[in-house]
Amino acid sequence: MIEDKEIVISTSDLSKKYKLYNSAKDRIKEAFSLSNKKYHQEHFALKDVSLDLRKGETIGLIGKNGAGKSTLLKVITGIVTPSSGEIKVVGRIASLLELGAGFNMELTGIDNIYLNGTLMGLTRKEVDEKINGILEFADIGEFIHQPVKMYSSGMFARLAFSVAINVEPDILIIDEALSVGDLRFQLKCMDKFNDIRRAGKTIIFVSHDINAIKRFCTYSVWICDGEVREVGNTDIVTDAYLDYLKLSDRDSAKISNDVEAVRSDIAQIKNTSIRGTGDNAERREFNYLEDVYVTVTYEVYDDSVDRPVLGVAINTLDNKNICGLNTLLDGIEIPWELGLNSITLHYKEVSLIGGTYSIDAALFEENASVSFDYKQCIDSVVIRTPYVGEGVYIIKHSWQE
Repeated sequence: MIEDKEIVISTSDLSKKYKLYNSAKDRIKEAFSLSNKKYHQEHFALKDVSLDLRKGETIGLIGKNGAGKSTLLKVITGIVTPSSGEIKVVGRIASLLELGAGFNMELTGIDNIYLNGTLMGLTRKEVDEKINGILEFADIGEFIHQPVKMYSSGMFARLAFSVAINVEPDILIIDEALSVGDLRFQLKCMDKFNDIRRAGKTIIFVSHDINAIKRFCTYSVWICDGEVREVGNTDIVTDAYLDYLKLSDRDSAKISNDVEAVRSDIAQIKNTSIRGTGDNAERREFNYLEDVYVTVTYEVYDDSVDRPVLGVAINTLDNKNICGLNTLLDGIEIPWELGLNSITLHYKEVSLIGGTYSIDAALFEENASVSFDYKQCIDSVVIRTPYVGEGVYIIKHSWQE
C-alpha cells in the first residue's frame, strides 16, 4: 500500500464480543441472578483488529465463513457497535452488504430512495440531483411509484443496488460478486464499479472467489477466527490463504518429516536442500519463472543393487500431485556408492501458480515399483507468482490472429 495516501478507515484493537447462551432460560436466569452468576459463554467475533485502509485502494477482504468479515464490515458501516477498541472512518460509506436493508416495504420506490439518501447523509436537494441517474440505472419503469412490497426480488435488488452505488460514496463496500439482475444489468454494475475505481474511491471487496480478489485488488486483508491473520500485497495474502485452505483439507495440517523408511537396510534418503541459480545458501522462496535446484542426499548400505531409481514429486498442500519425475523415465543413472551420495534435480523456469508446495523423494529398484525409502513431504518450496493466469501452472503460450 502506498504510504502517503490518506487513511480513510483506521481501527485500533477493535473487538466485538457476543454472549452465547445454551437456551433462552439461561438468558433469563442470568438477567435475574442475584449473585451475578454467568450463564453464557463469550465469543469474540473480532479480536484486537488493527488496520489502516487508505484512500483510492481496492481492498480484498477474505476469510472462511464465520471468520469475522461481516462483523468487521458492520462495525465499519456503523450497524454494529464494537465492544472495545477504536474505529475512525473518513467519508461517506455506501454498502452493498445487505441490499435494501434500510428500505421500508410499505413505501414506494421513490420514497425509499429519499429515505436511504437521508440515512446516507444526503440532503433532499442532493438526492434530487441524483434521482434521475438512480432511476435510469435501476430501470424498473413505472413500478418506481408502487410500494416496494409489490416488487419481485430482482426489481427490489436492482433498486437497492442503484441507490447504493449512485450516491457517489467515498467508500464502497461490496459483499460477493456484482451479480444483481440479468446480464445487461450486471454489465452496467461492472461499468459503474470500474468508474468508482477510476475515480480514486476506496473499495472494500469481499468474495470467496480468490481469482476475483486477485483481479480487482492490489491490497488484501485475511481475517481468521476474528483476527487479522495477514495483510498486504494481494498475491502474497491470497496465496497464504489458499495454502491454509489446502492444509485444512488434509488429514495432517502440518508438513512433517516423520516418515518411515520402507527398507532402510538397503538405502535411506537423508535430506534435501533447495537452491536457486548461483545461490550458495539454501532458500525456500522463489519468484515466478526462476530456476529451482533440489539436491537429494541419500545413504547407501547395499551397493549391489542394480540400476536404482530416484524419484521426486511436487504436490499441492492438499496432496494433489503436480509433477512427478524419476531417473528411470529420464534415462539417468544415479550415484550408488556405499555411504552418502547426492544428485540434483534442476527445474527450469518454474511456472507454478503462487503458493506453497510440498516435495516427496523416494528410492526404488530398477522398475520404480518397489521402494527402498519414501519420504513424503520431506521439504517444501514457496512460489511467488503474480496474477498472470489461473489453474495450477502457466503453460508457455502466445496469442495469434
